[in-house]
Amino acid sequence: MLFTTRSAEEGRVVKKAVYCIIGITQEGYKEVLGLYLGLAGGESSKFWRQVLNDLQNRGIEDILITCIDNLSGFADVIEDIFPQTEVQLCIIHQIRNSKKYLAWKDNLEFMSDLKRVYQAKDKEKEKAAIQLDQLEQKWGKKYPAIIKSWRTNWDRLTVYFQYPQEIRKVIYTTKIIESFHRQLRKVTKTKGAFTSDDALMKLLYLIQEQVSVKWNRPIHNWNTAHKLSELARYNPIYLSKNFDSQHNWLLSEFINTSTHKFMDRIASEITGKTFLKPGKRG
Repeated sequence: MLFTTRSAEEGRVVKKAVYCIIGITQEGYKEVLGLYLGLAGGESSKFWRQVLNDLQNRGIEDILITCIDNLSGFADVIEDIFPQTEVQLCIIHQIRNSKKYLAWKDNLEFMSDLKRVYQAKDKEKEKAAIQLDQLEQKWGKKYPAIIKSWRTNWDRLTVYFQYPQEIRKVIYTTKIIESFHRQLRKVTKTKGAFTSDDALMKLLYLIQEQVSVKWNRPIHNWNTAHKLSELARYNPIYLSKNFDSQHNWLLSEFINTSTHKFMDRIASEITGKTFLKPGKRG
């Protein structure tokens, strides 16, 4: 988000980006992890590296999945600092960027064809790739820039294909952070230039305090046990991120079975913070 402030160092009005991060806990609750005021100019992946390093220093050991827009270099920064994190580029941003190149008369037909690419069913990344080939055959000569963009970002655009629909709805778009930005804009849009950086950040802090008070329930349609069991089923690495060496039996037992019943039990134990071996449940 860009805001206009008066720079004490330069003695003039400048535009600065504020970097916002929202996380979702295992229980499905949203939390603002930080608001960071950047340097003069627009958003940059270089400053995002400083933000992520700060989060790491504050105690965040790992992130399961991140959803971001396609800021150049941002995904590489995430994977460098949190190497096991899966980075999903926002599908909505990609669609918006594609529509910029479309002629009005082709909009409906092209978007109908494009839906077959990004709305493939669970575990059908290969089918989506075939649909992308067909899209290129039909539209590639007329809109090469669109096809090139999808192919260049394909691996990070299709992370969500390995998960079921319930989890896709949470990770395929940056809607949560954009909604938070709108809440900030409601208050700041009439302020003009802020007298100082401190004045801006104090106001943003007060706004986020008011907004986050309303986050007293899990995000829509979040069922903790179900979500965690599905994450474990589709991403075995998730288990190793949630258990220390004392509880490796859970990981080994997971590898030897894939039943829903067992995964639901694991999810229940994660949620309840209990890690009891079979036969020792007291």
